Amino acid sequence: MSGSDGLRPAIFLDRDGVIIENRSGYVRSWADVSFIPGALNALAGAAVSPFAVVIVTNQAGVGRGLISLASAESINKGVRDEILRAGGRVDGLYLCPHTDEDNCECRKPRPGMLLRAARELGLDLSRSWMIGDAVTDVQAGEAAGARSLLVLTGRGAEHRALHNLEGFADLSEALAYIRQNSNAGSG
Repeated sequence: MSGSDGLRPAIFLDRDGVIIENRSGYVRSWADVSFIPGALNALAGAAVSPFAVVIVTNQAGVGRGLISLASAESINKGVRDEILRAGGRVDGLYLCPHTDEDNCECRKPRPGMLLRAARELGLDLSRSWMIGDAVTDVQAGEAAGARSLLVLTGRGAEHRALHNLEGFADLSEALAYIRQNSNAGSG
């Protein structure tokens, strides 16, 4: 459902630590992909919501030369395909291939990926949410004008303790909170 301006809200999702497990040496191939328990079911439940579902993922391994951009994009396609097979949907998928040193606008905590998605997909950031497992995800959402939630999967428990943030057990719990506290259908 779109607001009076024709824009719809979104749920932005970090990939590693929210949908799939983080890897200390980066997710470099499909063999490294392991879905977080319950994530696919949670995303299937979100498929019927009025929200666009958009993945925004930092992939510094590309910038560090540990994985090619083509490989990173192939992994993202595989993640999207698994979400679709489980009954979910992905309306957009954005990847930042840069490192911190590149000082780009797209690498979270900067809001570039969210702002680009809003332009390309017609999104209302003021009615949108960012779900991530790191303080940089929370900061990116806030910088874009969205509300942000931290999940305790991935690096979330560590980041909650370091930054004194509230957190949700997992993606399913965060999505339930959004359903209960959203004005997605109004505007």
